[in-house]
Amino acid sequence: MGDNALMSDVLELVDVSVVREGRALVDQVSWSVKEGERWVILGPNGAGKTTLLNVASSYVFPTTGTSTILGETLGKVDVFDLRPRIGMAGIALADKLPRRQTVLQTVLTAAYGMTATWQEHYDAVDEERARAFLDRLGMTPYLDRKFGTLSEGERKRTLIARAMMTDPELLLLDEPAAGLDLGGREDLVRRLGRLARDPFAPSMIMVTHHVEEIAPGFTHVLMIRQGKVLAAGPIDLELTSSNLSRCFGLPLIVERNGDRWTAQGLPLT
Repeated sequence: MGDNALMSDVLELVDVSVVREGRALVDQVSWSVKEGERWVILGPNGAGKTTLLNVASSYVFPTTGTSTILGETLGKVDVFDLRPRIGMAGIALADKLPRRQTVLQTVLTAAYGMTATWQEHYDAVDEERARAFLDRLGMTPYLDRKFGTLSEGERKRTLIARAMMTDPELLLLDEPAAGLDLGGREDLVRRLGRLARDPFAPSMIMVTHHVEEIAPGFTHVLMIRQGKVLAAGPIDLELTSSNLSRCFGLPLIVERNGDRWTAQGLPLT
């Protein structure tokens, strides 16, 4: 693996399809993510966004095609060695975490696998890092709150801090702003923007279906519809009205306002 060109690819999918019960959830997708890039996966419900993210996380194997994550090809690597190198924050994870653990415990246990309990020995270094990540996400006032009592936004921010704990080389965010009210969304987008612009932060892939949720500092967009890639590349080039209209199947106007995006349908005449 001495080839630097290979090593700089965080993710390399070649003709990847994921077929379930005869239906292709992801259909012959080729896509490459380089180190330091921040990607948004955009598309309607059921387009295959989360499936694609699950391939990137090594939790779903391609039915056909090859998936290489952080230089390791799925099928030829022990995924348990690979997974600590990938941080994942998503809706599915929130339901698996113990509701009675505090925010600090929830983030700390990431370093020790899903099942860790508070009885285990934690290093002061780990606790310091957990506190630092939580602080970056505005969660310092909530350290001792039980995870189960948090609002949706607080929970999301805790999960992102948790995903950072293993010092991942790739950070995956599955609809981080889903279910948030306007204030919660804006707070999260601002914090994700700070993270995205940090040169030391891992490469990032975020799934969303709202362009308003794209944080400043995200560099690339992949648009997917019915399992197929419609567009992939630098966000300034690819996030256009025509691409977005094709992606969502109705005429949309995309506008850029500073470092944020909005989209709306054309008025009915």
